[in-house]
Amino acid sequence: MPASLDNAAASLLARYKAVRNATATLCRPLSPEDMMVQSCPEASPVKWHLAHTSWFFETFVLSEFLAGYTPFHPDFRWLFNSYYNSLGEMPEKKLRSSFSRPPLDLILSYRASVDAGIERLLQHTVEDEAARRIALGIEHEQQHQELIATDVKHALFTNPLHPPYIEDASPAQGTTIAPPLEWIDFSPGLTEIGLTPDPNAIDCFAFDNETPRHPVYIAPYRLASRLVTCAEYLAFLDQNGYNRPELWLSEGWTAIRSEGWQAPLYWQRDSETKSGWSIYTLHGLIPLEDLSETPVCHLSFFEADAYARWTGYRLPTEFEWEYAAREAAPGARSNLLDTGSLHPTPAGHLSGLQQIFGDVWEWTASPYTGYPGYAPLPGALGEYNGKFMSSQMVLRGGSCVTPASHIRATYRNFFSPATRWQFSGLRLAR
Repeated sequence: MPASLDNAAASLLARYKAVRNATATLCRPLSPEDMMVQSCPEASPVKWHLAHTSWFFETFVLSEFLAGYTPFHPDFRWLFNSYYNSLGEMPEKKLRSSFSRPPLDLILSYRASVDAGIERLLQHTVEDEAARRIALGIEHEQQHQELIATDVKHALFTNPLHPPYIEDASPAQGTTIAPPLEWIDFSPGLTEIGLTPDPNAIDCFAFDNETPRHPVYIAPYRLASRLVTCAEYLAFLDQNGYNRPELWLSEGWTAIRSEGWQAPLYWQRDSETKSGWSIYTLHGLIPLEDLSETPVCHLSFFEADAYARWTGYRLPTEFEWEYAAREAAPGARSNLLDTGSLHPTPAGHLSGLQQIFGDVWEWTASPYTGYPGYAPLPGALGEYNGKFMSSQMVLRGGSCVTPASHIRATYRNFFSPATRWQFSGLRLAR
């Protein structure tokens, strides 16, 4: 082991504590009742997120690497398992909102106990594999921070009162005008996509689905300088876009007819507003005209694809997106969770590619599959990403509820094409 391991362990512990504290901060505006709601099939109650992220560290780190460790509760190993079939049975996801017991106080004690165990483990020299799993658990918890924000938004929206998550700020941008859309030229040719992390660099994290780095040929293309705005998407509605089958993929047309979609999720008809619409945000309901220049969000892949067809353009592939994003720093003028906005904001009047990180996850035209030479992690952790490589589409770039330290150019998110509850939007390509 390197001589600097103690410093590395201290750094890892500091990051662990920071991420765990960030989860607690997200939960502060919530009541225990808020934390019990599960309002759609994709969502989970916040209380379950708090337990499951602790379960991850207990199951994959403490139980294997902390000598003499005793699990906090004998039933938690199966009760808070999400989808790791190789670890045994688990309750159906749709039942998570029925877990009134164990109570929230016990879940918080569970988190504190796991925190103490991780701190105890990192007081001493730890195996490389233990350190890698802690790093994975940190990234896993950041994914759940994003899920907490999206799940809470849907839960509060389904409440007839449409209460805000926070009331001390507003994303309204009525005086900010998005810049005209420009086209940025790229001519990659044969290039490389993805990454192959250094196995000895514990602090250089990547999920297994981002690997390995491999050659890809990309023909010349153009990418829109910014994201599509609410005002631009409203024009698609006004042109009867949801009732024109020639714009929709067959499965998408079936979805919008069966689900009755006529607008993005959270858009509400409102005769008292100038635009005739209001949009529910984590700050409550806001007239569309006050958000017209912000990126449209909560679109399914089908809606993003239909809008692109309507414009005469298309969605970029994930390889085109990554090539363009390679030179953009994630923290540079990015609207991520750390800004506290909790909603997409308008692009600035700057030259070049904008909003490449943050604001909304960008649907791509690429199906979610393994890269050439892809190999999942060994054991139960191999179920983390690999088993979902079917019937999913790739999204890139992060959103306004993605932690800044969690996103990078190679990051591959994925959802089924009908998913709308995530902060997802689009950028055009040609």
